[in-house]
Amino acid sequence: MTEHDEREERRRPFDDTGDWPFRDSAPSAPEPEPLPPPAHELDPPPAPLAADPEAAPGPLADRPPAGLGGGPAAESLEERFVGAEGVLAADERASVLDAEPVAGVATGEDGPQPDAAAGAVPVRAGSAPSPVEDGAAPEQAPPGPGAAEPASAEAEHLPGELRIPAGPDLLEGAPSGFRRSVAVVVSRFNAEITSAMLERAVESLTEANVARESITVVPVPGAFELPLAAMALAKTRRFSCIVALGCVIRGETPHFDFVAGEAASGLQLAALETGIPVSFGLLTCETKAQAEARIGRAADAVRAALEMADLFSHIRTRAARSG
Repeated sequence: MTEHDEREERRRPFDDTGDWPFRDSAPSAPEPEPLPPPAHELDPPPAPLAADPEAAPGPLADRPPAGLGGGPAAESLEERFVGAEGVLAADERASVLDAEPVAGVATGEDGPQPDAAAGAVPVRAGSAPSPVEDGAAPEQAPPGPGAAEPASAEAEHLPGELRIPAGPDLLEGAPSGFRRSVAVVVSRFNAEITSAMLERAVESLTEANVARESITVVPVPGAFELPLAAMALAKTRRFSCIVALGCVIRGETPHFDFVAGEAASGLQLAALETGIPVSFGLLTCETKAQAEARIGRAADAVRAALEMADLFSHIRTRAARSG
């Protein structure tokens, strides 16, 4: 064996290991993988499947996709109809559509019905509510047994009389004006209303047997002056009772609240300090119409004053007898 053959024999084991320093030359670099072609050079997407003209029309042809137009929902439904063997049968497609609610479309016996309001809740097939005719109000369920009745437009006083049980000693006055002198303090402000109230008050006093010459009318500028005049008349001790008449109608400023509140508290104070009954015949209304509807309150003020005057007389009489 020559020297050359020996060198070749010693180098052959390293050929299988790939240890290239023992070779005559370095191993060649691997060839790079080819880059993918640009996007514009790719093959065009396959054309969509054409509808089979011989297939029977199914629910897919009758129903619009979600939102009444094409979109992702329509593609998803179309993909469900296409399988490995082709388009599903018409009855199979109908079962899929009936089980899948379509957003924005209410289906009924007459086919798809778009919802009138945007954002309507999806309705399953055959469960669409019956439409309401134009201009017709929807029917409301009758109130239950415990439901409260609606309040009336104008609040009314409850009718009825006070029921006093038998047994206790009763001390009560009557609206009688026999042999009594009565003073009527009336406001000039809102004279159209107060004039009618004064006329009604005089009529009620006459009906209660108060003589015309025993009635004293005292006009004052406004409702704010009613307490002062009532106090002065009560301190004379010449009158059995005082009837205060006036009218205050709310305006644009808080003036109404101050006048009405001070007049009410002043009339109460005049009665408490003198012990002479002073009835409250001051109307505090929002509008002129409310005041005109309450002119008859003057008669109520007269009856209240006469009843309290008669009650005070009975109290003094009983106290004198017991003393």
